[in-house]
Amino acid sequence: MNWQQLISNKRFGLEEIHEMRKDDRSEFQRDFDRLIFSAAFRRLQNKTQVFPLPGSIFVHNRLTHSLEVSCVGRSLGDSISNRLLSKHPELVATHVSEIGAIVSAACLAHDLGNPPFGHSGEKAISTYFSEGKGLALKGQLSPMEWEDLTHFEGNANAFRLLTHQFLGRRKGGFVMTYSTLASIVKYPYPSILAGKKSKFGYFVSEMDDYLKIAQELGIKRLSAEGEAPLYARHPLVYLVEAADDICYQMMDIEDAYKLKLLTPRETKELYQLFLSEKQKARVDEVFRLVSDENEQIAYLRATVIGILVKECTKVFMENENSILKGTFEGALIKHINAPLNEAYKRCTQVAVEKIYRSRDVLDIELAGFHVISTLLELMIDAVQSPDKAYSELLINRVSNQYDIKASTLYGKIQAVLDYISGMTDVYALDLYRKIKGNSLPAV
Repeated sequence: MNWQQLISNKRFGLEEIHEMRKDDRSEFQRDFDRLIFSAAFRRLQNKTQVFPLPGSIFVHNRLTHSLEVSCVGRSLGDSISNRLLSKHPELVATHVSEIGAIVSAACLAHDLGNPPFGHSGEKAISTYFSEGKGLALKGQLSPMEWEDLTHFEGNANAFRLLTHQFLGRRKGGFVMTYSTLASIVKYPYPSILAGKKSKFGYFVSEMDDYLKIAQELGIKRLSAEGEAPLYARHPLVYLVEAADDICYQMMDIEDAYKLKLLTPRETKELYQLFLSEKQKARVDEVFRLVSDENEQIAYLRATVIGILVKECTKVFMENENSILKGTFEGALIKHINAPLNEAYKRCTQVAVEKIYRSRDVLDIELAGFHVISTLLELMIDAVQSPDKAYSELLINRVSNQYDIKASTLYGKIQAVLDYISGMTDVYALDLYRKIKGNSLPAV
C-alpha cells in the first residue's frame, strides 16, 4: 500500500462527476461537516454509551463520546501527518496533509451504526436469530446472510448507513470520500470470517461497495482469489481505533468518579499510574493552584490523554512499514511502552470490576435487551405477514426510507434492522411501551 493512493478525495456514489474543487473547505472537511449536520449523528445524543442516560448527573452518551473521539483523532492525525511529511518530502503535494481531517471525520462516524442501549442492543439482535424466534428463519437465508444476522455488528451497520441508498435518498448514502469510509472499517472482512468475537466490517449487501473502495485505494488483499475477501486495514483505521480506545477508557473513569463508583483518591491514583516522576511533580504544582477536586481530576485526565496520543503516534511511526504492508497486528494502544501499557491494563481491570458490572449498567443492558428483542419479534413477523391487521399498523409506523417491501426476506429483515438500529434509547422504549399498551396517547 502507498500513501498517494490510500488518501483519495473521490466521493463514493459521485465517481462519474468527480471534480477537484478549489475552495476554502477540503473534501475531508466536507465529510466532517456533513456528519455533524446529519440526523443520524444528532440521534447519538439519546443513545447509551456505557451508563444510562443522564438523570441528575450528566455522563457521556454516544454523541459526546463521538465528539471527544473526533478531537483526539484529529490530534493523532495531525501529528502523524506532520511526521510523514517530514519523513517523506515527496508527499508534500498530496492529501497526506489532510490526515487529521480524515481521521476526525471517521471518528465522528464510527458509532453511527450502533443500535439503542449500547452493546446489549447488538447482542439482542444477534441472539434473536441465533437463540430466539429468529432461528426459524435460518433455512430461508443464505449462509452469508445468516452470518450477518447472528453476528450483527455496529461497525458493519455504520458502513451500511454511510453507503446504502435508502428509498428516496441519493446514490452513495452520505456520499463520503473513499478514504473516510475506509477509515471506519476496523474489521475489513465479511461476517463469514467473524469468528467467536462476532467482529466484521460489512454486510453481504455492502460487500461490493467495500471491495470497490479497497481497489480504488490500493488496500492490500490478504486472502487468495476465490476465498472470502480478507483485507489489511487502511492505515488510518489504527488512528480511529486508538482515539476510541483512549477516550472510552479515560472518560469512563471520569464518569465513574462523577457517579461515585470510584472515590476521588481511586480516580487520581488510576490516572497517576501513567505519569513519570517529572509529570507528577508538574501535577502537584497545578494542584497547589487548583483546589477544586473536579478540576484536578479533569486536568489529570487531559494530561493522560495527551501522553497516550504522543505514545500512539510513536508506535504508528515506528511501525509504518508493517502497517503499509498489512502485517502489523493488534491495536496501537497494545503496543505502547511497558509502564503505560500496565497502567492502561489496570484501568481496564477496574472498569470491568467497578463500572461495566455496576448495577445501573447491568440494569440498562437487561432492559434494552428485552425492548430490542420484543420490537424485533413484532416487526419481523409484520414484514413476513404484511396483510395482517396488526402488521399493517406496525408497518405504517416505519419511515418510507426503509424498504419494508423488499423482494427478499433478507432485504425485509435488513429494513427492520435499519429502522430499529436507528432508534434512540428513548424512542425505542416509548415505542415498546405503546406497543405493549403501557403508554397511550393522551386523549
